[in-house]
Amino acid sequence: MRKIELSYALTSPTPRRPHQPALLRNPMMDVLHALRSSGSISGAARELGLSYRHVWGQLKDWEADLGQALIFWERGQAARLTPFGERLLMAERLAQARLGPQMENLRAELERAFAIAFNEDRESSHASDLLTLYASHDHALTELQRYASAPAEGRNPSPALHMDIRFCGSVDAIRALNEGRCELAGFHTQPFAAAGSLSARAYRPLLKPGLHKIIGFARRSQGLMVAPGNPLRLQDIADVARLQARFVNRAIGTGTRLLLDELLAQASLLPMDVVGYHHVESSHAAVAQAVASGSADVGLGTEYAARAQGLDFVPLTEERYLLVCLKSALEQPALQRLLLRLRSRAWQDRLNALPGYATDHCGEVAAMKRLLPWWD
Repeated sequence: MRKIELSYALTSPTPRRPHQPALLRNPMMDVLHALRSSGSISGAARELGLSYRHVWGQLKDWEADLGQALIFWERGQAARLTPFGERLLMAERLAQARLGPQMENLRAELERAFAIAFNEDRESSHASDLLTLYASHDHALTELQRYASAPAEGRNPSPALHMDIRFCGSVDAIRALNEGRCELAGFHTQPFAAAGSLSARAYRPLLKPGLHKIIGFARRSQGLMVAPGNPLRLQDIADVARLQARFVNRAIGTGTRLLLDELLAQASLLPMDVVGYHHVESSHAAVAQAVASGSADVGLGTEYAARAQGLDFVPLTEERYLLVCLKSALEQPALQRLLLRLRSRAWQDRLNALPGYATDHCGEVAAMKRLLPWWD
């Protein structure tokens, strides 16, 4: 087994370049990604801002170290990855997708630590700068984390707010809130689910009127993530079962797993009717990568995750992504600053620009029955 060494770099706050989408980067994977997209060593060198000679030499060194060819060295032909090179890329992409939430957490924590180090006014860095959030994995929350970490501008400027996000299942997130492990929890549910739905039965025992307050955040589209062109012509969960399409699922305790079980019940289907029901991945991105790699035909997830992997998307439902806190925590400075960010036009424009997302009572503090129609 090959040894892995991790590292990180401090950079200026500029947007990441198109060929550097990974949270944890590796020079060899950067070159292989660039080769695959450009079709030539010279094209890869231009994309990466390196010389042809440097990239050529790196490839030869890596091949010697690994003992296998990474590309087909054919004169006058487009550069193509060998099957081994393709497998390396696929393994790296799947690992990045699976570890994405944890790496986002690690990146945010390192950025916060260095922000304190760069801040000469040490006394200004205190609890009001930090908000701990346990939440179901969501790309809009990651975007909010980046947005909140920059000082707010405009008529009422405010310092950066650092969100310590721990991604977990929706049910586990609310339990963490109730156990005092965080100030805020994030979960998602269908806005028009029936009072007897699985989601209602899962969330209702965890939420108490008078104790909790719901905060509106976003609507997002959930559906089937399928290969480009939707070769199996899947339109709903009944098609997935009927055609025995290889499915990839989410873990027990996640809101997407609850949604799948609701869709199965509505179609009068059982888990055993779905091939791959027990094939589990840890995030929407990992499900999308499993479909993109060909290890599954279809998965249930967000439109954002599907589009990010170049997959086709069959919408099945819109769901409401909500935040919840204890009523007693509403006056905390960090939470008040988050509400101001959520209500800002700049943030709402940014949220609406994400594929599959739309603002939905963003930053509104409401009673349970206001944003959970199934609440009785």
